[in-house]
Amino acid sequence: MENFELRPADLPSESSLVHDQAPIFGLDSNPAIQVEGVSHFFGLGENRKQILFDIDLDIYPGELVIMTGPSGSGKSTLVSLIGALRTVQQGNLTVGEKKLDKLGSTDLVQYRQDIGFIFQMHNLFESLTATENVKMALQLKRHSKSEKNKKAQDILSQLGLGERLNYKPESLSGGQRQRVAVARALVNRPKIVLADEPTAALDKESGKTVVEMLKELCEAENSTVILITHDNRILDYADRLINMVDGRIVSNTLMEEEIELIKFLKKTKAFSNLSANELTLVARKLKKQKFKSGDVIIRQGDPGENYYMVRSGSVDVKIDDGTKWEKVASLGQGEAFGEASLLTGDPCNATVYANVATFFYVLDKESFKEAIEQSPTLEEELRGIFFQRQ
Repeated sequence: MENFELRPADLPSESSLVHDQAPIFGLDSNPAIQVEGVSHFFGLGENRKQILFDIDLDIYPGELVIMTGPSGSGKSTLVSLIGALRTVQQGNLTVGEKKLDKLGSTDLVQYRQDIGFIFQMHNLFESLTATENVKMALQLKRHSKSEKNKKAQDILSQLGLGERLNYKPESLSGGQRQRVAVARALVNRPKIVLADEPTAALDKESGKTVVEMLKELCEAENSTVILITHDNRILDYADRLINMVDGRIVSNTLMEEEIELIKFLKKTKAFSNLSANELTLVARKLKKQKFKSGDVIIRQGDPGENYYMVRSGSVDVKIDDGTKWEKVASLGQGEAFGEASLLTGDPCNATVYANVATFFYVLDKESFKEAIEQSPTLEEELRGIFFQRQ
């Protein structure tokens, strides 16, 4: 091993760290929808019950977001607040440039008219044909009569209802009525679409058509779609998956990035034997952090706070034996450190430097502990790596 005659005074200071730790999810553009500290209650007095608890959420233009969770978890309440179908009680809710908690009744009506709503109950006008129901949404826009007819008939035909244009709801099946409701919501190409179980009443092919139309709207118009569903058939279309439990967001994941994270974890020694479900749980706890060349990531003798995996770049591991510094290892992409202190509770047994600008995936102490508890396999792998280094 190479020896280094370094004194503690030669070590970079903690102030040189680049603090860029952030959740993996998040885009660079301004949010289309921004929810800040929103709580919501039903009932009054002794019957008052809290439904949402301090929700923070950013959703971006062009995203198709799937929201899941058990019944009663607050999904529909949150979406109804975003759609201004309920009044914001606590917190701030901004859509585009509009702060919903500040809008008057007239502005709220205008705001709702610019949103595409798709409900489980289709709410069609029974006295109108399929075409006429869709044209109702076009009444609010400036189109000629012929344009309204063409737009309504075109979107109904896209949804497989070309032979049902003049049928009234009573003559349509449940799935056909749902597709008319979808056509009505999308015919104006809205910038925001809020959908509650839009594919529940549809067969596989019809459901696929609906979701493909929603995805195309996101891509072509940079529209934002929030879709409440338990339909696993459509997960592949999602850009983001939000899971709610008991009025709280318990996970918020960019699907494409999560897949890349899982692939990265699978290639690392500690995580290679974990199941897909175990890898997913770990991926959702990771944060990212970067350090400049020469920065100290962990310092010998300090308590362990994080488990680090090198995403790109490299680090040197050095130990002070009281008389000199000794380099004991260099670690690169896919390699990790920090598990010893977290597993044993002892102070860090080495100092680790970034020798170039280096990016990491990081598990903090609490997330590391949760990952270990959820996966005995992970603890076995990490302890094996730890003892191999002794």
